[in-house]
Amino acid sequence: MSIEQSIIDGSERLGIPLSSRAAEQLAAYLGLLERWNRAYNLTAVRDPEAMVVRHVLDSLSIWPWIGRGRVLDVGSGAGLPGIPLAIARPECAFCLLDSNGKRTRFLIQATAELHLTNIEVVRSRVEDYRPYPLFDCVVSRAFATLAELLASAGRLCAPQGQLLAMKGIFPDDELACLPLDYSLVGVYPLYIPGLDAERHLVHLAPVPVS
Repeated sequence: MSIEQSIIDGSERLGIPLSSRAAEQLAAYLGLLERWNRAYNLTAVRDPEAMVVRHVLDSLSIWPWIGRGRVLDVGSGAGLPGIPLAIARPECAFCLLDSNGKRTRFLIQATAELHLTNIEVVRSRVEDYRPYPLFDCVVSRAFATLAELLASAGRLCAPQGQLLAMKGIFPDDELACLPLDYSLVGVYPLYIPGLDAERHLVHLAPVPVS
C-alpha cells in the first residue's frame, strides 16, 4: 500500500473528510521529512509507515477540536501537529513556533514546497514571542508539563480562546497542578489507527477576569 493510500485509509477511520489534494500534500510532507531527517535528525521515527501513524494520524486525531481562526503550534519541531492540521484545515491560519534553527529551516522549506499559504513560521523562544493579535487556539504536542505550558504559552491564547495539549497516558499529576487562572474543559481519549498506545487531549481555557 502506498503512503498516500495509508493516509487516506487512516483519515477515514478517524472520520476526517480529507481531500485527495490534502492526502497528496501529507504524503509529500512525509517524503520531505524523511529526506531532511537523514541530515538534521528531526524525528526518531524513521519508517515511512510508522510516520503515517505516529506523525500524521496522531496529529490529525485532534482535528475535531480545531475551530476556525488563528492557531499556534508551540514548539512545533518538525511541524507536528501544525503541518498536518494546516493541510487538513486550510480555512485556518497556523503559526509554527520553534526556537531551533534547523527545525525552522525545515518548516520554511516544507511550507514553500507544499504551497501552504495558511502557515507562518516563527523562530523564537516561546517566552520572547509577542504576537498581535493573540491566538484563538494554542496547541502543543510533547511540550513539557501542563503547568509549564501555561506558564510560558498561556498568555498567547486569546481570552475567549482554547489551549489543546496532546498527552500520552491520562495526566493525573499534571492536572492536579493546574494554575487557578485556567479551567479544565475536558480530557478526551484519542484514537489513532494503528497505534497501540494511550493518547489523550487536554482541553483548557483561560478563566475570564471578573
